[in-house]
Amino acid sequence: MDTPLDRLTEQFRRLPGIGIKTARKLAYYMVQQPEESVNAFIGAIRDAKSQMHFCSVCFNLSSTDPCPICSDPRRDHSIICVVETPQDVLAIERSGDYHGLYHVLHGALSPLDGVGVDDLRIKELLQRLQDTEVKEVILATDPDVEGEATALYLARLLKTAGIRVTRIARGLPMGGDIEYADEATLAGAVANRQEM
Repeated sequence: MDTPLDRLTEQFRRLPGIGIKTARKLAYYMVQQPEESVNAFIGAIRDAKSQMHFCSVCFNLSSTDPCPICSDPRRDHSIICVVETPQDVLAIERSGDYHGLYHVLHGALSPLDGVGVDDLRIKELLQRLQDTEVKEVILATDPDVEGEATALYLARLLKTAGIRVTRIARGLPMGGDIEYADEATLAGAVANRQEM
């Protein structure tokens, strides 16, 4: 049976990280909401889809072009932090400790998934580095196989341009237990230790 509720459930299930049980729960929740709440939800989705786009400089999601980060004169324009996704920009911004610019690759190198150099915003990064006075590029790709491969590729590419290339440190999360950490995390924590 293909009811409107089934179709709504299927649409929620298509979202990343949403399984069938959560999708069904969300569908039931939505149909029980007042009409104005549902219309506000639909309007928010429609507005986000129509008004958000990629910044022409850093390729982060924004409702303006260039985005507020790229156009902020108070930010350090000599440093660019390279990340995989717009969500990574948000995470780093929440820390409140980084005041440079960003460049969003929109993925990581993954030959098995058919993602190569031409599928990422690497060409745009190189062009951007020619047009600016950037002194340092921070590679903040994920610490997985794809992220590490992307970081290594970019490091080799950028070192020939005479720009300082750094990688974000890896280590234990705040409140984490050493005994439960994997070997790679512990190795990164020891290698990236800091003076106290």
